[in-house]
Amino acid sequence: MIDAHCHLEQHDYDMDRDAVIERCRASGLKAVVTCCANPKDWKLTKEIMNKHRGFVFACASIHPEYIRELSEAEIDGFIGILRKEKNSIVAVGETGLDYNWVKEPEWQVRQKDLFRKFISFSKETRKPLVIHARDAYDDVVEILEQEKAKNVMLHMFGANHLVGRVIENGWNVSMNAIVLKSKKHGKVVRDMPLDRLMLETDSPWLHP
Repeated sequence: MIDAHCHLEQHDYDMDRDAVIERCRASGLKAVVTCCANPKDWKLTKEIMNKHRGFVFACASIHPEYIRELSEAEIDGFIGILRKEKNSIVAVGETGLDYNWVKEPEWQVRQKDLFRKFISFSKETRKPLVIHARDAYDDVVEILEQEKAKNVMLHMFGANHLVGRVIENGWNVSMNAIVLKSKKHGKVVRDMPLDRLMLETDSPWLHP
C-alpha cells in the first residue's frame, strides 16, 4: 500500500517527523508521496526525501490557495528551480483551482493562469499531474481537457457528475478518510473503476 498524497513538511510534524515516517514504514506501507505546495517548503521537502530515500517521494507545485502570496517572478522562479531539479520529483502538484478559499473573480482568473503554467510544466517534464479542485470541479476538468492533460491524479475529487468524463479521459482519483463523512466523495469512489482509485491520507489533515 502507498500513501499517494500527504504533506510531511507541515509544522504538525516538526516534533516527530522521523518517527511518523518510521511508523509508516513499520506498518507495511511501501512508499509515501509528500506534496510540496509552496516554494518556501521546497528545502524541507528535499531534506525529508533525501533522508528517507526510496520510501518518501515528492511532488511539487504551488497550491492555488497561495495565489495572492506570490508574485509572477516568484512563481516563475520556483518553476525554474523545479526544472533544474526535475529528477527530484515524481509528479507536478498539487495544482489546480480552489474557489472555497479564493472567491474573488480576478484571483480565480489568476489561479487558472497558474494552473495552466503547471500543466505545461508537467508536459515539458513528462511528469504526472496531481490536481486540487475544491469547489471548482467543472472548471478544473474543462481546463485539463482543453490542455489535453493525460497523466492525471485528481486528489480528493468530489464531483460525481463528472466521473464519466474522468473515466473517459483515463484519469485517476485519490481518496482519503473524507469518504467517512461526505456522501459526494463516497459516490465518486462508488462509481470509479477500482483500478483507477488510489489511497491517500492528505495528512496531517482529515483524520477519521
